[in-house]
Amino acid sequence: MKVWLDGHLVDKQHAVVPVYDHGLLYGDGVFEGIRVYNGRIFKLKSHLDRLEASAHAIHLTMHYTRREIEQAVRETVSANGLKDAYIRLVVTRGPGPLGLNPFTCPKPTTIVIVDRIQLYPTELYENGMPVIVAKRPRIPVECLDPSVKSLNYLNNILAKVEAHEAGVHEAIMLNTDGEVAECTGDNIFFIRGGRVVTPPVTAGILNGVTRLFVMNDIAPFCGVAVEERSMRLEDLFTADEVFLTGTAAEIIGVSSIDGEVIGEGKVGPITSKLIAEFKSRVASQAPED
Repeated sequence: MKVWLDGHLVDKQHAVVPVYDHGLLYGDGVFEGIRVYNGRIFKLKSHLDRLEASAHAIHLTMHYTRREIEQAVRETVSANGLKDAYIRLVVTRGPGPLGLNPFTCPKPTTIVIVDRIQLYPTELYENGMPVIVAKRPRIPVECLDPSVKSLNYLNNILAKVEAHEAGVHEAIMLNTDGEVAECTGDNIFFIRGGRVVTPPVTAGILNGVTRLFVMNDIAPFCGVAVEERSMRLEDLFTADEVFLTGTAAEIIGVSSIDGEVIGEGKVGPITSKLIAEFKSRVASQAPED
């Protein structure tokens, strides 16, 4: 595999960064996960918009222009010859002296990785996925805005450890007010009475690209209304259906939460309809804007 590293395509085993890079030392940087479907880069514009917004939020001035980064992404996809793939686009603060001061780093490090990914086993997409509720809450928005897709994922990782120890793949995270926020790597939705509900951005969530695609394109096309509002765990436990969305996850139904069956304990009819439409869209002509 080839990795694009600061203007050069290099073999995967030679793609290295200095140990003094502040992305490594302090988790100081931003990233995007992007999918490629049948050679088309899904929602590339939206991902680049979010990358720029995240960089701006942490006062990170990118070394390359937007056009140059887009070209780097396309070049790396082409170099690896994958029609269906996952892209990890990373911009770190770059190497600098020890210490937290970000402005001692003269040049950010920019990386484009293209590879395959399968987040969850196939059978979970067919039968639904059991999840748990993490004991660890999301970091409050006032402390670290989750709309910034930063390299600091330790909060999510420790909740993922809870999921692993419970023998499942994903955990629901609440905010410090006890409201449902999101999962460790996915956004969450529930369905009751034919209506889809998802937490608002103010609940402390990443405004996922796939989340927005489902809300603004897939659901309306399928004749399903979507509402953003604060939700509690009881909303999930009394739902007809629950599903998750994410770049790597796409759309996946939830069969149980903390061992309690949701709906009929399988992928529900509306979730199935949304999944079918999503797959049809990305397989034929995945939108890049």
